Amino acid sequence: MIYLLEDDDSIRKLVTYALQSQGYEAEGFALPSEFWDALRQRKPELLLLDIMLPQEDGLTVLAKLRAKEDTARVPVIMLTAKNTEYDRAYGLDLGADDYISKPFGMMELMARVRALLRRSADRQPEREKEYHIGKLSVYPARHRVTVDGSPVQLTYKEFLLLQLILEGRGSVLTRAVLMNRVWDQDVERENRTLDVHIRTLRAKLGVAGSLIETVRGVGYRLNGDAL
Repeated sequence: MIYLLEDDDSIRKLVTYALQSQGYEAEGFALPSEFWDALRQRKPELLLLDIMLPQEDGLTVLAKLRAKEDTARVPVIMLTAKNTEYDRAYGLDLGADDYISKPFGMMELMARVRALLRRSADRQPEREKEYHIGKLSVYPARHRVTVDGSPVQLTYKEFLLLQLILEGRGSVLTRAVLMNRVWDQDVERENRTLDVHIRTLRAKLGVAGSLIETVRGVGYRLNGDAL
C-alpha cells in the first residue's frame, strides 16, 4: 500500500491514478487527520508527503512518523513546491528518504517510487540486527540507541550513518559511499554536510563518540580498538 497526503485535489487524484495504473495499491488523503486515521488501521510501504498542508505541515507529519517506533522506518518521498537548499536539507535531516519538486512528471515520480521501494526491500533483513560495542547499543528494528543504558535521540540521518559505520566493522567507508547511501548524493568538493553530521553524532554519543574514527582524506570507520 502507498499512501499519498496531498491537499490539492487534482494532484492527489492524478498521482493516485498513476500509481494504481502501475499496479500499486494506493490511497490518497487531503487532510493529515484522515491520514492518521488510516495509519492506525494499516501501515503503508511508502508515503508520498506534501509539505504545504492544512491542519499541520508535512514536515511536522514527518517528524511525528520518525519519532514513533512502529513508523520510524516507513519510506517517505516529499512532494514540495519549496525548492531551496535549506528546505530540502531540513526535510532530509528529519528523515525523508527522497524529495521531488513540483511540478513533476509522472515518469520521474514512478521511477523514484520504484527505486525507494527497492532500497527499502534491500534493507529489510538488516533491521533484525542488534549491535553492542562497549557502552553503545543499537537496535535497528526499534530505531533505538543507548549509551551506558541511557537512550540517545538521533535524527534519521544520524541513525543511518551510525548503522552504516557499525555494519562496516572496521572497514573504511568513503565519503562518496556515505553521501550516496544516506543522502543519495555524490560528494561535492565543498559539501560539509557529512562532517557536520558526524560531529553532531559524536557529541550525542558522548563517551561512545570515540568509536567513530576519522580516516583523513578518505572517510570514516569503526575504531579498531572497539573490535
